[in-house]
Amino acid sequence: FPGLKVLQFAFGGDENNPYLPHNYPRNCVTYTGTHDNNTILGWFCDPAGDTTQSAEAKERERQCALKYLGCASEANNWDFIRLALASVADMSIIPLQDIMGLGSEARMNRPGTTTGNWRWRFTWDRLTDEMKRRLKEMTGIYGRGAR
Repeated sequence: FPGLKVLQFAFGGDENNPYLPHNYPRNCVTYTGTHDNNTILGWFCDPAGDTTQSAEAKERERQCALKYLGCASEANNWDFIRLALASVADMSIIPLQDIMGLGSEARMNRPGTTTGNWRWRFTWDRLTDEMKRRLKEMTGIYGRGAR
């Protein structure tokens, strides 16, 4: 969809990639991922994942993400969340699985498959006070809180 910016599509190595936050127009919505993508950590940490990319291409993408984030060797879910929230996009949507730092096991949907989809469920006891605190802090820093 026009105006939909998914961070997982940003790190192919092209500095003009429209999914890189520095290329966003204001009139867009950014996501760390959607229901049809892996979680941000599943995408970043799983070398094979659900991709048709070679292992070498996936590693290049991972290294590009690290460089863009300014991380030496590792990144975590909050690095990607910060990137989305700090962007100029009018709206930023962060799936709960990414806030909670979950991996591929929490993926919502795998397009083109008929089994195992839409099974992940959220329960409030899994959202820790630390997660709430960090999200509140980041939404405040980047002006994403209630207006």
